[in-house]
Amino acid sequence: MQRSKFVLSALGAFAVAGLLAGCAPGASSSSSGPREEASKDLGAEEITLSLVSTPESGESTKATIAAFEEQFPNVTVDYTQTNYEDYNKSVNLALSSDESPDIVLLNSVANTVKNDLVLDLDPYAELYDWADVYPSNQLDQWRVAEDGTTLGPGGSLYAAPAGFSIVGLYYNKAIAAKLGITEAPTSLDAFEADLAKAQAAGVLPLQLGNSQGHSSFVVQLMGQAADGAAEAAKWVFGAAGSDFATDGNTVAATKLADWAAKGYIPADANGVDLQGAVDNFVQGEGLFFVDGNWDASKIGDGLGADAGFAPFPGENVTAIGTSVAYAISSKSEHPNAAAAFLDFLNSPEASEQQFAQGFMPVDPSAATPEPGTVKEAIVNAWSQVVESNGLVGFNNNATATMNDTLTAASQELLAAKISPEDFISQVQADWAQTHGQG
Repeated sequence: MQRSKFVLSALGAFAVAGLLAGCAPGASSSSSGPREEASKDLGAEEITLSLVSTPESGESTKATIAAFEEQFPNVTVDYTQTNYEDYNKSVNLALSSDESPDIVLLNSVANTVKNDLVLDLDPYAELYDWADVYPSNQLDQWRVAEDGTTLGPGGSLYAAPAGFSIVGLYYNKAIAAKLGITEAPTSLDAFEADLAKAQAAGVLPLQLGNSQGHSSFVVQLMGQAADGAAEAAKWVFGAAGSDFATDGNTVAATKLADWAAKGYIPADANGVDLQGAVDNFVQGEGLFFVDGNWDASKIGDGLGADAGFAPFPGENVTAIGTSVAYAISSKSEHPNAAAAFLDFLNSPEASEQQFAQGFMPVDPSAATPEPGTVKEAIVNAWSQVVESNGLVGFNNNATATMNDTLTAASQELLAAKISPEDFISQVQADWAQTHGQG
């Protein structure tokens, strides 16, 4: 498949992060390989695969399954989905059970690879020539070294990409126009001025749901916009000597606590989940909203031409993002059929569905948004982040327990139960415990 410079450039940040994080060479952390010899021949036997994912990529996955089943009529894929929070807590239990699904969405390597729960995909990567299909740094983020936690080049491959996420700043153009705001802010000072202007007019400045810890997106975006993508990526990928207590993150945690105290965010944010916040935003509650492109369709359908999207404002143009990726259970009885599905994720049919759901597609030619839509704004924002080499992986995935730590600490921060310094310390303590650095 032809690859454009656009996507190759987009993943430069992954290359930097991978090189910084890839400390251990060569060997896989799992001794489990495919139970049957890797082959593209699926035979004529009726095969049923089970696949579990989350609602964020659900519609895209369902449509991709239908196209896959049409091409492979002897294979049926049974699809189930679980909300993001419950999914991350249960996926390893599901993989280790006697009724393990064949294919799983892998949001982070966490302990999944370390505990040999998913297959080393190197045999399939070679069989399907994925090195020629994907730029190497698309795959490097799902390569894991022998220690089971360090990411980057040299490790074995444990997941295949299925579209890319980008987290940035949604805004309601209709509300902005009433406030005299004609464009998305590009600096933190301008952003804060817009927040204050909204509050003075009786408008909620920043929609937020934090029952699942999504205020950590605000901290990360604000922090890396100040510190730069390369520095932020070191911490996310576990580079030795990294510390969360950067100038940018310290300012970000302080600002978030201040915004909560000023009433810039909903008073009940800690009791509202992400989809609840999305619902509130599309109902006109909030000038700004930090979220990913996985909710682009819902927000676009709800706000229509009033839905805007831009990179989070700051000194550096950055975004949070990674690939949506799927892995194969070590217990799968049909790894060849499962691998055929993973390979289908880079097909034109799958890429079309990825973009329809709001993700940046594996095949960039599928990124053809209608003019004036929020998806066009997302493509433009992606291009800006690409040009600045500003994509950074999710802080939530830095360790197996980081999502829980960020959720608890951010809820305490918004409730003024801990200081910004305490928040920073709790996050770094979790990171240090995983990476053996005090």
